[in-house]
Amino acid sequence: MSFSGFIVQLLNGLAGASSLFFVAAGLSLIFGVTRIVNFAHGSFFMVGIYLAYTLVEKLGAGLGFWPALILAALAVGVLGALIEVVLLRRIYKAPELFQLLATFALVLVIKDAVLWLWGPDELLGPRAPGLSGSVMILGRQFPSYDLFLIVVGPIVLGLVWLLLTRTRFGTLVRAATQDREMVSALGINQAWLFTAVFALGALLAGLGGALQLPREPATLELDLNTIGSAFVVVVVGGMGSIPGAYAAALLIAEIKAVCIWLGVVEIFGYSISFSKLTLVVDFLVMAVVLVWRPWGLFGRPQAPSRYVGMQEEPLRRASKTYVVAAAIFGLVLAAMPLLTADAPYTMVLMIDLLIAALFAASLHFIMGPAGMHSFGHAAYFGLGAYGAALLVRASGLPMELALVLAPFVAGLGAFVFGWFAVRLSGVYLAMLTLAFAQITWAVTYQWDAFTGGSNGLTGVWPAEWLADKRIYYWLTLALVAAGVWWLRRVLFSPFGYALRAGRDSVLRADAIGIDVKRMQWVAFIIAGAVAGLAGSLYAFSKGSISPETMSVGKSVDGLVMVLLGGVQTLAGPVVGAVTFTWLHDTVARNTDYWRAMLGGIILLLVLLFPQGIAGFAKQLSDKLRRAPVKVEAVKA
Repeated sequence: MSFSGFIVQLLNGLAGASSLFFVAAGLSLIFGVTRIVNFAHGSFFMVGIYLAYTLVEKLGAGLGFWPALILAALAVGVLGALIEVVLLRRIYKAPELFQLLATFALVLVIKDAVLWLWGPDELLGPRAPGLSGSVMILGRQFPSYDLFLIVVGPIVLGLVWLLLTRTRFGTLVRAATQDREMVSALGINQAWLFTAVFALGALLAGLGGALQLPREPATLELDLNTIGSAFVVVVVGGMGSIPGAYAAALLIAEIKAVCIWLGVVEIFGYSISFSKLTLVVDFLVMAVVLVWRPWGLFGRPQAPSRYVGMQEEPLRRASKTYVVAAAIFGLVLAAMPLLTADAPYTMVLMIDLLIAALFAASLHFIMGPAGMHSFGHAAYFGLGAYGAALLVRASGLPMELALVLAPFVAGLGAFVFGWFAVRLSGVYLAMLTLAFAQITWAVTYQWDAFTGGSNGLTGVWPAEWLADKRIYYWLTLALVAAGVWWLRRVLFSPFGYALRAGRDSVLRADAIGIDVKRMQWVAFIIAGAVAGLAGSLYAFSKGSISPETMSVGKSVDGLVMVLLGGVQTLAGPVVGAVTFTWLHDTVARNTDYWRAMLGGIILLLVLLFPQGIAGFAKQLSDKLRRAPVKVEAVKA
């Protein structure tokens, strides 16, 4: 831990902050004006580095290098404009979460498009001409190209600041960030303003990717890795604040650099590896900032969105027809092992479908009736799975008892995280849940002695009487049905009605004596416990568990399930979970480019059914039910 090493690490942090700032600045601009949480923004970064690689090959690594980087950024900007015009412009009036679903589908489509064009191998570009060497700083070599990046960051920040504060376009962008309705009332063509902002944001992300060409290889994992870090920077700096994005990028990059410099440190006889904290330090910073200052370092309290989507309709008791249909459906599910005796894989798929349905129903419990959007619900799924596995392996408890206790482990995690999360709302609450989930994932991923680290835990099998997949399927069906039924009963209880009252109007609910935050906290715990039950069933069905079960991807899968089925109906999460899991399995087994096909199907469903599949079916059913009444009224 020498002083020269400390200085070099700080400079490395400055270089990394510049490229991260480009992505975060574009994401912040897009959110500030359009209110879209653009999940595909990391894909623009990935496309930028791939395009730069190809253009450098075509134009030459000498004089053509720098023009290639600029052309790559411009091409990504054009791609962003096309996506906004063709797709996003059609769904601006849809609920915000469905816009998120559409951008997630774009991630899948763009990833497979890149795979088809460039292949699966890593591509490392040439060194930058004129900056391929290094300079001596305090006796240590430091790459000249990194010094260039340190300078470029502030220059781009200054140019964007001048664009936003000294031009008419910038005035319109700032006005739209504050009040889009007023901008529209003044006669400004809002559609083309949104297109221009989206193109500018994509261009900045593409520029960040292109500039990384000499530093890191182009890989297919850059999209999700980049978007996670960009979300953190935007939220810490303040949604919509460009200077805030730069300050947050600097803060997080320098903290990571210091952690690398510290390495392993002995504190009171314990060895602490600060270098391992780099996996989670950015999310730790985000969690602290959101708890202390919910709107970020440079941000302001979030203004209400222009399009809030449809409120959930009042819940109604199940009709006799609904009860009969549910009973018949339940009998069909119970008979599945007998009907598919010659297809053993069907049982495996059916168990996965049931577990997905329970996981999605637990997420819907806090998203729909409670109005709390979680980007980290997989944390409780994973806590339940690891809780069950560790209770069996480390404590020697029987599988049946572990299955009962695992939901309490997940509920305890929701108890702690929910206490902080319910104090926020909107996108800030969602980002805090993401931070807690990533912290949980990082601890699990690195605690080799307890959780098995990246290898996870194996040998987690059910009891002997459940060894037959058919028996385990019937147990899963019973527990999933009980979990979904219990969530429904809770929603029809006084607690459920109070929960929806707090969602619809916090002030009115508070005026009649409802403690909204406490209600939301309890809902968080209930949802976490049910997700933990789903996780424990998953662990015993697979015989093993790994950190991927609580990763961001798993949380996103849960969001997709709920939104695909429809937030406005209780059947929505079940329909969405079955549809998404079945599509994922079917498409993945029949084509190499399953992500693109799955993403295309999701986009099609979003455009056709903006309220979800179950929501559309409910609207159609209500319309058909009212039609005969109108005909009789006309005859009279």
